[in-house]
Amino acid sequence: MSTSSHEVSGAPCWVSLLARDMPSAQRFYGAVLGWEFRSTRLGDGFVVALRDGAPVAGIGALAGSLGMPVAWTPYFAVDDADVTASRIRERGATMAVGPLAFGTGRAGMAADPAGAVFGFWQGAVIPDWSVGQRSAPAWLELRTRDAFAAAIFYGEVLEWAGEREGCCTVAYEHDHVVLRHGHDTVARISGGALEGDPDPEIRPRWQVHFRVPDLEAAVESAIGLGGRTVTPVETTTSSRWVVLADPEGAHFTAVAPQGTPA
Repeated sequence: MSTSSHEVSGAPCWVSLLARDMPSAQRFYGAVLGWEFRSTRLGDGFVVALRDGAPVAGIGALAGSLGMPVAWTPYFAVDDADVTASRIRERGATMAVGPLAFGTGRAGMAADPAGAVFGFWQGAVIPDWSVGQRSAPAWLELRTRDAFAAAIFYGEVLEWAGEREGCCTVAYEHDHVVLRHGHDTVARISGGALEGDPDPEIRPRWQVHFRVPDLEAAVESAIGLGGRTVTPVETTTSSRWVVLADPEGAHFTAVAPQGTPA
């Protein structure tokens, strides 16, 4: 069973990593995040990661000709990929790939005006894949310089805060832009200077947060397999988290509930 993109229009519908070395990426994320992998009808160049039997994310082979950095990318559901691509170009952003036919739909990748990379998808989406639910990513966060400008760009491109049923809503809370689909918080946009970040390679980017049961075990596995920590471990009232980089440099955040082993 699948869900149409119209029912989740503008909302995150998938996350995917393009890796240069897929076997190494599977070993890394299998150990760090406890994922298993299954092949797809798309061939050897793409696998789906599973947690407790439920699909979490995709890992695909990065074609050398694309010249793109290895990175985790969120995809947003759209009704018409060509219209979305036109909106992106009209607003001074960059279409990097597509839209191209891919499996059961059409996909494209773009960079917003600040340089953060994101994707969009026209077609059937995985039912019950929702940020913050089951084994889906804990949440998505765009770290950028101007949260208000980013919210306007994505709102116009992805039709956030529209009148149609199923559209996302946007709110400004505690200096952040919060995106909700129904009752679920699906993304947050945080603005401000990025120059003080402990990672000198930092740039505006979408950060994907993945749940782990034990944060220290995840960090130990990541470092043991050639990854690194990008930030110190941070603690909130409900969770503990750390930004990690895999061996090819892709950033992601590991999140564990508060009260796990220290």
